Amino acid sequence: MTELVRRFENKVALVTGGRSGIGQAIARRLRDEGATVITAQRGEDKEFDWISADFFDPETPERIIEEVIARTGQLDVLINNAGMMQEAAIEDMSLEDWQRNLTLNLTAPFLMIRAALPYLRKTKGSIVNTGSVEGLASNPLHAAYGATKAGLHGLTRAVAVDHGHEGIRCNAVAPGWIDTDLNLDLIANMPDPEAFQHNIGRIHPIGRTGSPEEVAALVAFLAAEESGFITGQIYPVDGGRMSKLSLP
Repeated sequence: MTELVRRFENKVALVTGGRSGIGQAIARRLRDEGATVITAQRGEDKEFDWISADFFDPETPERIIEEVIARTGQLDVLINNAGMMQEAAIEDMSLEDWQRNLTLNLTAPFLMIRAALPYLRKTKGSIVNTGSVEGLASNPLHAAYGATKAGLHGLTRAVAVDHGHEGIRCNAVAPGWIDTDLNLDLIANMPDPEAFQHNIGRIHPIGRTGSPEEVAALVAFLAAEESGFITGQIYPVDGGRMSKLSLP
């Protein structure tokens, strides 16, 4: 691996949902580029300094930001990565389940951003949200997930418009099929894992699924000062899947 440029020396980054999957890859990338990284999620993070977080509690985001400032004195990068996906037909989804998806995938990032703005204003900081290709199109039985991710994309643009003049940038990545432990376990439990992996790879022009590290590389770029003229954008990380028409 090529030695990484240390773009985040003397900077503090907060990654929600940073203990596993894409969030863990982001946390590692930012750390390897020099950042002091703190993660926030329900479970213990054995690799990073961490804060216990229940994002279904509306008081949690402000508490997390206050704790980051108490520990480090600053905040330069906010990564809103924590989220959930629930499969259900619209008619089968309770209002309670709908609200849980909305709370974790959209309201929590809003509250995190609101609490972080005073500190990001001081550092001319950057926000990167983890959206999804399902905020751009839809898979079956993912109404709540797709709607909340589309909302997160909209929030990303709104923050960029409202706070760009203060030096705060806000972008989002929209991952497609990424080989997280969760997805790999899903494939392993398929009747024919090898065939499924082959078929899922074929829907991507690049011929394969993606890695968490590939998402993290883009997040690091968007969080870094070298992308200073980029804000309000949603970047698919999908191996070209969204560009490919289905066969007639």
